[in-house]
Amino acid sequence: MQALSRFKILDLTRVRAGPTCVRQFADHGAQVIKIESPDADKAQLGGPRHGSDFQNLHRNKRGIALDLKQPEAIAILKDLVKWADVLVENFRPDVKDRLGIGYEAMRAVNPRLVYASMSGFGEDGPYRMRPGFDQIAQGMGGLMSVTGEKGRGPMRAGIPLADLSTGHFTAQGIMIALLEREVSGEGQWVQTSLLASQIAMMDFQAARYTMEGQVPGQAGNDHPTNIPTGVFATKDGHINIATAGTPIYHRLCRAIGLEDCIDDPMFATGKARSENRVALNARIEAVTLTDTSAAWVEKLNALEVPAGPIYKMNEVFADPQVQHLGMTATVHHPILGDIAIVNQPIKLSRTPAKVVKATPELGEDTEAVLAELGHDAATIAAWREKGVIA
Repeated sequence: MQALSRFKILDLTRVRAGPTCVRQFADHGAQVIKIESPDADKAQLGGPRHGSDFQNLHRNKRGIALDLKQPEAIAILKDLVKWADVLVENFRPDVKDRLGIGYEAMRAVNPRLVYASMSGFGEDGPYRMRPGFDQIAQGMGGLMSVTGEKGRGPMRAGIPLADLSTGHFTAQGIMIALLEREVSGEGQWVQTSLLASQIAMMDFQAARYTMEGQVPGQAGNDHPTNIPTGVFATKDGHINIATAGTPIYHRLCRAIGLEDCIDDPMFATGKARSENRVALNARIEAVTLTDTSAAWVEKLNALEVPAGPIYKMNEVFADPQVQHLGMTATVHHPILGDIAIVNQPIKLSRTPAKVVKATPELGEDTEAVLAELGHDAATIAAWREKGVIA
């Protein structure tokens, strides 16, 4: 038994934030049924089904197809809600109410249900009806204002950070609600949004404003407060060097032969290093240019100065530590064959996550799931003929 094997999850999510949330449960053994529209493959929300992104997001699930615009499909969904512990959705707030599948409607069917909603801007408020998109949230949440080089204009992060953090925050909220249900016996409504999640991810940058009134700006590859921390050129490329606090800064100076920078008034204190970061970085880079990236990473880490290479994706998965961590998992897909997808980063000693099943084809498990609910072959065939299911 895996850690979450006892939980039953209905996944009505699309694109990225929702599937990121549900993947956490699926990989840890929850019984997940992915519910899609019969025309989902035409819409390709989240990319083509056989593409790497879709396959990476939806593994370890069973899949059914329901046309929720038809009353028979809503009745099927309600039967599934009676069975489920959790329903996860990321429809716009008005859509689920129009379909009759909002929180109150589903709570009436199963008061123990944990109902999780993700939206762009929240379930209420002046922006509730706006369509949400990761890059919009990155801009409105402040991330783009601190990303990139000073004076070069706003820059998005290279991954959909608002989407991904919303998915992980929602998974955390669901687990909290499930734990609370053990005491109260009741489910509740878990809500997150791309905007709120992105602001929460701003963390110390946001707190610099809320507590101190500072409006942080772009610092490029330099850390905004821990100096010197950034990217330094070497004989054959670039490396990251990170210092946090005076002791590590002193170790760095000794490691690269810049002992004079320890007591130099321009660099002796954190405030001085902040004011003179350009000059300090130049002194450091003049030294790092004299040897290779690999040599510096080895030397600095040996002297307890945090340093690391800057990899392209092929180099990431070739690294021996990454291979030791097992950050890829192989599953067999009936059409694609054996495919490698990204593994879970969370490690549990007794009940580890397992990636055992490839993403289902559209409606792959519809008949089996409906039969388990007690529906006979003739009824299922009639629903298929009418387009209620696929």
